[in-house]
Amino acid sequence: MEIKGSVALVTGANRGIGRAFARALINHGAAKVYAGVRDPADVTDADLVPLRLDVTDHEDVAAAAALANDVSIVINNAGVGGGSTKLLEGTFDGAHQAMEVNYFGTWAVSRAFAPVLARNGGGALVNMLSLASWVGQPQFPGYAASKAAQWSLTDSLRQALHPQGTLVVGVHAGFVDTELSAWTNAPKVSPATVAELTMDALTGDQFEVLADEETRRIKAALSQPVSAPSGI
Repeated sequence: MEIKGSVALVTGANRGIGRAFARALINHGAAKVYAGVRDPADVTDADLVPLRLDVTDHEDVAAAAALANDVSIVINNAGVGGGSTKLLEGTFDGAHQAMEVNYFGTWAVSRAFAPVLARNGGGALVNMLSLASWVGQPQFPGYAASKAAQWSLTDSLRQALHPQGTLVVGVHAGFVDTELSAWTNAPKVSPATVAELTMDALTGDQFEVLADEETRRIKAALSQPVSAPSGI
């Protein structure tokens, strides 16, 4: 699809990967980019259009779809880690939040904007997923489960929205250099790299982005038999 001259919405666009998505869209010639955030005052880029959007608030989502009714690209980026939930102890509060934001939030925004995209020629829907969509993570099981659910949702959306001409793109990455991964010294890909690869996918009508070598390795191994854990 063509990015130049398009109108886009990015959720969670005030920092990290979301801001990188918004900047990449502007750099590729988008005519307007809505920055969907819980607090519009957090949007400091003058060339972005702040839009109040808490993806877990159904009234916010409906209002955003009514206001941003000119979009042809929607990027579901808003997400949380849910790291307070441990695998074998403690409360499930973090895991519940991860599922509410990462999975149900993506679903709510996609459902609300699907008819908008259809009216505007089909366009594209992009979901920010993860390497964790495919691999269990004992250190942050709630996040991994939410991303696995989001991956399944993305495939369902891809099938359902194809007849209306909407390109559905799943973006997978390992650790990205943002606040969410500040706790680890593992190798990280930059938000700008993730965003630029996603722009390439949009212009090339590609269904999937594998943003780093570890993600590509894990994806290639999905067809292998299940074996004893050996570390990732």
